[in-house]
Amino acid sequence: MDMLGWVLAVIAAFSIGLAKGGLSMVGTISVPLLALVMSPVQAAGILLPVYIVSDIGGLIAFRRDFDARVLRTVVPGAITGIGLGWATAHHVNDAQVGLVVGVIGLAFALNALLRAPVDGRPRLPRWGAGSLWGVVSGYTSFVSHSGAAPYQVYAQPLRMSPMTYAGTTTIFFAICNAVKLIPYAMLGQLSAHNLAVAAALMLPGVLGVLAGLWLVRRMSPRIFYTFITWALMLVSAKLIWDGI
Repeated sequence: MDMLGWVLAVIAAFSIGLAKGGLSMVGTISVPLLALVMSPVQAAGILLPVYIVSDIGGLIAFRRDFDARVLRTVVPGAITGIGLGWATAHHVNDAQVGLVVGVIGLAFALNALLRAPVDGRPRLPRWGAGSLWGVVSGYTSFVSHSGAAPYQVYAQPLRMSPMTYAGTTTIFFAICNAVKLIPYAMLGQLSAHNLAVAAALMLPGVLGVLAGLWLVRRMSPRIFYTFITWALMLVSAKLIWDGI
C-alpha cells in the first residue's frame, strides 16, 4: 500500500479498537475507509484479524459487564446469518447489501431522534426479534463487517446501561468474528499478504480499545445513546450513498 493506504488503514484499525472499547458504531467505518484504496473484499480480509485481536482486549475489559439473556436471543441468528453469507459469497453485491443495511439503520436513527419522548421503560429480550436481527447482523457482518447497524435496531431499545450495552455488544461481535475465521480462510481472504498488513495494524487497534473504554466509562447514559444514534445515522447515510 502507498502512504494514503497506510494512513487510512491505521485510522480504520483505531476505529475498530474504539468499537471494541464500547463505541460500537465507530467500527462500521473501518471497511468503507480502507475500501477507498482497495477492494472491499480485501479490506474485510485485512481487518478481520484486527477485529479478533481487538476483541480480546474488549473481552478482558467487559468480562463482567454483559447481559447473557440478550446474547442467547441474538447469537444463534447471527451464526445462521454468517452461514448464509458464506453460502452466497460469490453472488452478492456489497453495495446492495450496504444499501439495505443503510436504509434500516437510517430509519431507526431518525425514529429515535424524531419520536416523542417516552417513559424510558426498557424492552425485554425476545427470541423472535433477536433471531431476526441476529441473522441480518451476522450476514452483513460477514459481507463487510457492517453488522452493527442491524444489531443496534434490536439492542438499543433494550436500554441496557452503557457498560452492559458495551460489554454485550463486544461479546456478540467477538463470537461473530471468531465464527467468520473459518469461511474467510476457506475463501482465501486470510492470505499471507493480508495477514502481514493486519499484523502491522494490531497496535492502533489495541490503543483504540483503551481509548474507547476510557470514553465509555465517563459518558452518561443519555450522552452515550445520543452518540450511538447519531453515529448510526451518519454511517447509514454513507452506506446508502455507496449503495446508490
